[in-house]
Amino acid sequence: MRWLIVVPVSLGLGWIMSYFHVPAAWILAAIIGAGAMALLTREELEVNRHFYQFSRGIIGILAAVPLVGVPLGDLIRLLPPGLAVAAVSIAVTFVAGWALARSRPEIDQATGVMSMLAGGASMMPAIAQDVGADVRYVSLTQYLRLLTVSATLPLVAGLLTSPAGAGAAAAGQEQDSWWMIGAVILVALLGDPIARLLRIPVPSVFGPLLLTVAISLLLPEGYTMAPPAALQILSFLAIGWVCGGMLSVPTLKVFSRQLPMTFMFIFLMMGACALVAWPLTAWLDITYFEAYLATSPGALETVLALGAEGGAGPEVIAIQLVRMVMVLLVAGWLPQILRLFTRRGDDR
Repeated sequence: MRWLIVVPVSLGLGWIMSYFHVPAAWILAAIIGAGAMALLTREELEVNRHFYQFSRGIIGILAAVPLVGVPLGDLIRLLPPGLAVAAVSIAVTFVAGWALARSRPEIDQATGVMSMLAGGASMMPAIAQDVGADVRYVSLTQYLRLLTVSATLPLVAGLLTSPAGAGAAAAGQEQDSWWMIGAVILVALLGDPIARLLRIPVPSVFGPLLLTVAISLLLPEGYTMAPPAALQILSFLAIGWVCGGMLSVPTLKVFSRQLPMTFMFIFLMMGACALVAWPLTAWLDITYFEAYLATSPGALETVLALGAEGGAGPEVIAIQLVRMVMVLLVAGWLPQILRLFTRRGDDR
C-alpha cells in the first residue's frame, strides 16, 4: 500500500525537478518520496531484489555509453593525464574517508571512503551495498557532493574564458530501435550473472558495463546501447528508492552531525581538482576552462553541457571517463585495498 503513494509522489517530484534542471532529479525525487514514507511509518521500505538488480544493470550500461563515444586514440593519448587526475582524486578521497571514519564510530572506513569517491554518484550506492558500506550514508553524502559541484560549476565556469570553435562531441544519443532496446534489457539482466561467473568485482555494475563496451564495438554506425529514457528514469528511481527506503532517524542524526566535516572535504576535493587543472593546461595545451571541467569531481552531465556550450575539446570527456573507470575499479576492490592497508599498518 505504501508504494501506491511513493511511486506517484516520486514521479511527480522527478518531473518537477527535471523541469527546473535540478541535478540527479529522478534519484533525489525517489529518495525524498521513499525516505519520507520510511520515516513517517518508522519502517524501512524494501525494493524488490530482482527489480533493483535489473536497475543496477541499466546504471552499468549508462556508465559505458560515453566511454564508447571517445575515440581510442584520444583515450590512449589522454590516459596519463587522466590517471594523474584520478590519483589525486583518490588520494584525497582516502584521506577524507579515513578522517570521517576516525571522527565518528558509526562510520567505518569503507563507508567513509565510498561517501567521498568523486565520480559516478548514481553508481556508488549500488557498489556500496556490494562492498559492505552503509548505503544510506554513502547516498546522502554522494548527492550532497553532486549538488554542491553542479551548483558551483556554472558559476565558476562563467568566470573563465572558454575556447572558440565547435562544441565537444556528446555521448551517444538514445536509440529507439526495438531490437536495440531488447539488447539493452538482455545486457541488464545477464551482465550480473556472467560477471559473477568470471569473478569480476561489483558484478551488478561492471558486468553490464563491460558487456556494453564489447557489444558497442560491434554495432553498425548510428546505433548505440544507450537505454531509452523510460528505462533510465526507472533505474534512477530504483536507486533513489533503495537509498531513501533505508533512511531512519538515527541515520539522519549521524549525517547531520557530520555535515560541517562533510562540506569541508567536499570543498577540499574541489580545491585539489582545481589546482591539478593548472599544470594540465600546459601538459595538454588547453584552456583552464577545459582543464577545470576535465578535473571537476563529478557532475558529468553538467560538465558535458558546459563543455558543449563553451566549445571544449575531447580532453574533457576523455579525462573524466578515465577517472570514472579508475574510481569504479577502486570502489569495486575497496575491501581488498582496505585490508591491504590494515595489514601493512599492523606489520609496522
